[in-house]
Order: sequence, then structure tokens, then C-alpha cells
Amino acid sequence: MTIKDSDYLSRLQNYYATHHSFPSYARLCNILGLAAKSAVNKVLFRLAKQRYLIRTPDEVWIPTERFFERNISHTPVVAGLPTTVSDVTTDPFMIDQFLISKPSKTILVPVQGDSMINVGINDGDVVVVEIRSTAKTGDIVVANIDDEFTVKTLGKKRGKPVLLPANDLYPVIRPKGSLEILGVVIGLIRKYEK
Repeated sequence: MTIKDSDYLSRLQNYYATHHSFPSYARLCNILGLAAKSAVNKVLFRLAKQRYLIRTPDEVWIPTERFFERNISHTPVVAGLPTTVSDVTTDPFMIDQFLISKPSKTILVPVQGDSMINVGINDGDVVVVEIRSTAKTGDIVVANIDDEFTVKTLGKKRGKPVLLPANDLYPVIRPKGSLEILGVVIGLIRKYEK
């Protein structure tokens, strides 16, 4: 990809992130800084050739999965003592492909509260949940217990299922009636800057 096409792609990605749609040709001229629709068309066809966009049978431009790729570094950042990094290279990375193996059975659930902070789930986080009705002891689950929803670790006490908080300020939850597993937490999304 040329530097110019990379810049055009970035502008389109920023627009799409804000508006969740593609702009009209007139607006594309402004966004891409091009004077003519024919120039915009050439850019779109070049991006389509690189598999970032496709054109529907109705001749509408839409993004492909590749449009949503982000770069991931080959070199991990050290969370201990700093080390020297001589060369940082990147590869395309799809967050969905990393987190989600069953898209049709996966939902994102916002977290409210601090009962799971000791396993790194904070108030305001979003958990990635794979919908399934069974879980293993030790799985972090979203469950319906006595008609109330919660996220906790599935445990066992005296051979019976319980829900374990990850904060000493909260008690173990024992079902009085029903305990239904709605899904297992398979990932977490956190945004630091609001």
C-alpha cells in the first residue's frame, strides 16, 4: 500500500468509527482531500483491490473484515523491568479473530460493580461472553441466580454449585432456587480513556 492510500484508508476508518457508515461521494471528496469524484473512485477501487472494501450489487461501498484490522507488534512490551527493543515490526490483527471463535454465540456484556476486581474485571469493563448453558468449576460465568443476573466464578461448596466473587467485601452466592449459566466469559474489553 502506498503512503497516500494508507492515509486515505485511515481517514475512511476514522469516519466509519464515528458514523458507522460510508459517506457520500461528495463528502468523500472532502474527507480524502480530492477534488473530483473520479479521483475518489480510483482510491476506492485501489482499496477494494487490496481487500479493504467491496462493492455490493447495489453499487454501495462497504468495509470488509480487513478494513477493521489493527496492527499488532511482534515485540511484546515488558510489564517488569524495562528492556531495550531494537526493532518493532507489526502484522495485521483482527480483534474478533483473536477473541471470538463462535460469533453467532458471542455477546458483549457491560460490567457494573466491583465484585470481580481481584480477577481483573472492573466496573465499566465489557466482558466477552460465549453463550452456553454449561461451565466448568473455575470458569468465570454470567449467570441467572434466583432471577438476578451476575458475573462470578463458578465454584462448588459441599458438592453444590455456588458463585464466587473476586472481592473479599462480597459473600459467596448460594442459589435459593435456580442457577442458570447463560455463558462463559472468554475475554475482556477495557477502555482507559473515556
